[in-house]
Amino acid sequence: MADALVSIVLERLASVLEQQIRQQVTLVVGVESEVDNLKSTLQSIRAVLGDAEKRQFTEELVKVWLERLKDISYQMDDVVDGWSTALLKLQIAAENPGIPKPKISSCLPSPCVCFKQVSLRHDIALQIKDIKKQLNAIANERNQFNFVSSSTIQQPHRRITSSVIDVSQFCGRDADINIIIGKLLGGSCQESSSLYIVSIVGMGGIGKTTLAQLAYNHEKVKSYFHERMWVCVSDPFDPMRISRAILEALQKKSSGFHDLEAVQQKIRTLIADEKFLLVLDDVWTENYELWEQVESSLKGGAPGSRILVTTRNENVSTMMGTTYKHPLGELSKEQCWSLFSNIAFYGRSREKVEELENIGRKIADKCRGLPLAAKVLGSLMRLKDNKEDWESILNNEIWQLDVIEKHLSTPLLLSYYDLSPAVKRCFSYCAVFPKDQIIRKDRLIKLWMANSYLNSRESIEMEKTGGDYFEDLVSRSLFQDFDRDDEGNIISCKMHDIVHDLAQYLTKNECFILEIDDEKEVRMASSFQKARHATLISTPGAGFPSTIHNLKYLHTLSATGMAHLNTAKLPPNLFKHLVCLRALDLSGHRLIMELPRNLGKLIHLRFLNLSNNLIRGELPETICDLYNLQTLILSDLLITLPQGMRKLINLRHLEWEGSRVLMLPKGIGRLTSLRTLTGFPIIGDHFRRDVCKIGELKNLNSLRGGLVISGIAYVKDAEEAGEAELKNKKHLHHLELEDFGRLASAASKGVAEALQPHQNLKSLKISNYDAATEFPSWIAASSLAQLKKLEIVYCAQVTCLPPLGELPLLEILIIKNMKRVKYVGGEFLGSSSTTAFPKLKQLIFYGMKEWEKWEVKEEDEEEEWRSVMPCLHSLITCECPKLESLPERLLQITALQKLHIIDCPTVRGGIDLSKLSHISQVQFIGRSDSIASSSCMHSRECKPDSLRPKECISCWKKSTIMLPRDETNKFFIIPGFSDESMSNYDACVL
Repeated sequence: MADALVSIVLERLASVLEQQIRQQVTLVVGVESEVDNLKSTLQSIRAVLGDAEKRQFTEELVKVWLERLKDISYQMDDVVDGWSTALLKLQIAAENPGIPKPKISSCLPSPCVCFKQVSLRHDIALQIKDIKKQLNAIANERNQFNFVSSSTIQQPHRRITSSVIDVSQFCGRDADINIIIGKLLGGSCQESSSLYIVSIVGMGGIGKTTLAQLAYNHEKVKSYFHERMWVCVSDPFDPMRISRAILEALQKKSSGFHDLEAVQQKIRTLIADEKFLLVLDDVWTENYELWEQVESSLKGGAPGSRILVTTRNENVSTMMGTTYKHPLGELSKEQCWSLFSNIAFYGRSREKVEELENIGRKIADKCRGLPLAAKVLGSLMRLKDNKEDWESILNNEIWQLDVIEKHLSTPLLLSYYDLSPAVKRCFSYCAVFPKDQIIRKDRLIKLWMANSYLNSRESIEMEKTGGDYFEDLVSRSLFQDFDRDDEGNIISCKMHDIVHDLAQYLTKNECFILEIDDEKEVRMASSFQKARHATLISTPGAGFPSTIHNLKYLHTLSATGMAHLNTAKLPPNLFKHLVCLRALDLSGHRLIMELPRNLGKLIHLRFLNLSNNLIRGELPETICDLYNLQTLILSDLLITLPQGMRKLINLRHLEWEGSRVLMLPKGIGRLTSLRTLTGFPIIGDHFRRDVCKIGELKNLNSLRGGLVISGIAYVKDAEEAGEAELKNKKHLHHLELEDFGRLASAASKGVAEALQPHQNLKSLKISNYDAATEFPSWIAASSLAQLKKLEIVYCAQVTCLPPLGELPLLEILIIKNMKRVKYVGGEFLGSSSTTAFPKLKQLIFYGMKEWEKWEVKEEDEEEEWRSVMPCLHSLITCECPKLESLPERLLQITALQKLHIIDCPTVRGGIDLSKLSHISQVQFIGRSDSIASSSCMHSRECKPDSLRPKECISCWKKSTIMLPRDETNKFFIIPGFSDESMSNYDACVL
């Protein structure tokens, strides 16, 4: 890890000297030779760091030497960053004549090395000389250790293209899974009202959580329990946090409760007479009083409810009153080999497997039956192509070090050693996250970026480099429990607690997680004094610790989700002391209403998250003094951005998901580094003249992801709209165009034409396109060849749908509230292909009040000569009161699995339910007269009591209820129910 820090400093030294030359400014004179000496010394030290890092586990003096080197590297980084920032200030002042020129003595880089505040130039020169002196002493000391020098630097691997393997099918736990599932599903006539608890007990890395996940996600388990909740408990055991997690799992949304009794009362209400499964993963506490506070809210479920616990400690299992305890032992030799080999030999030829199998079996034996070890070692060997590399791992001296067994997993350490210095640094930084915390990939990469771990002198995006590093760690099984987006990309993950232990060990005295107690102020131990990264975790009633300012060397401070603080007021001098901060996360406090004005003193700051607070109005202008800021996150706020935003020339990500940003200040277009801009609200000149116009999008061609442009009605004409040059934004994949409402018909069409996006666009939403009678011509196959999702909402004057069937990759189409459309036919399908909508999977029509007729061919077409929507999986029509029928051709599509007809009362005669046998889910929701052909259904009478509450989706105007088929009857029908008789039931599913 020290080698990564040294590499960062070397890159920064070279960069700042180039910056001085480029700007033709000699801010610091007479230090060129000092800097050259620093670089030379650092390069010679870096050559021995590979050997030093391996020896630190057995030689305490080497470990101390490395700690000193890391400390001086951090100091150098702070000084160089201050130097770079001072140059940046001069650059911004030159480019913005209206901004006062900065005083040369007002921008001290940091107090991280204490000198008198004389002048910036003199101060930096003195600091560099002092650092050189300390570094020379460290360099001289290395000679006593006789380190082995290496001239090569390990680079990140790029071999693997599919980095994540599903190992569940060969985890070697089939018998254990069957037993656990049997205990979860099995009932007993002797089952009492007390909680039925199943505990999985075993050592760390043995596979307890994996076994629980396999049981939790088993299809039989999913269909048996009405409610399923998964809560990561870990240590400490916090009844409030755990109860809120249970409630949020039940509600499928965040909880606004901050009182334990209120939370638990809501839980009791939601699980009353419901059969539920609750998984409490990684329980450590043996304190029954703490467990009792959670247990008391879980006793009202229906018989058959279960709690599944994973723990390392048998005493925990006993304390919780376990009904059945399942001890989990090591894998057998063959099971371990199966797990290892399926990962290590993934994608290899038979010849290669035969060549490496004997060595592989010997390596697998060293896993000692631990699934985590087999998984990590298998992932490591998957990166090794030749026999020599495999033998090197097998014979590595680290297997002989007894000290390793006391602290760490040897396979994990081998995997860590195989990382490049840059990826090592990124991995160890993850110690800043509490155990079991969900880690968002994009947020993690931005934090790495804020700490200068992704700097590259090549023309590679830092975010791309961060993504590659993340994938490298994923490929080695150092991350797990992935969540993915609709396209299968990883969006979040977790770390196994043993992997987290390794990261913590590597960052001892550097990364801390501090628990804030309501009984006493946080005491900062002496070991905290040089901490660089800290996360605060609070308990109810605690206050923000005033002593946090003692951690004056912090680079990262995360104090998120502390909404139950006794006071959310920040210590007044907090930012006066923590001036080395690179990343500050204050999200989720909810009670913070304003920010201290001295926030602008954090000149090193690159990441700032203020989401989910009660900040209102204009953000303080001092934020615009944060010239290094790369990421600003303002989600769920009601704010106006300050006028000086144009000064934040390094800003790459400006996010405000869920916020109402009232306006963007003039000059946003100068932020050409922007990669993320959540929205672009446009307001009229008669409101304010100091706001940006749509033309400021012109130079923001690095924008990625999604962009919402709202208030388009305030765009004067097509010429002004064209200044945005959306067609040049090739990295923009999601676009929303909103609020054309005030424009006249011709102007609206012209503005829309001028807002043509790049052909790489994948998702488009057009809403409130009220005045124009037709859509822009670019909604066509030639202009949107990559489009996968299209949503058209509130287009009041349009009478005819465009030829969307020609879009070759369109998968999702949503059309809402087009009030004047009466007919949908061949014009909708288009005419340029033998297949209309070749990739469409989901089609939704909603609120089409005047729609009467739907055909899937031209009116004068005699034969159905082409395929229509062959991939259609889901068809939904909702609130289309005049629609007469659905096209029979669509209902016969073999891929169709979901048909929902909701509140379409005039659909009559055209649906023969006997021909829908291939559709697994059919829903008719509305009045009984909405289905004229109900007599053709198989039916049998059933009483409301036989229904399970809350088993299906929302239903209104209930009078005909259709239920899931069984083996004998295709459909169940319950005729004649009134609203009152069905008031407790949420669903009707056919």
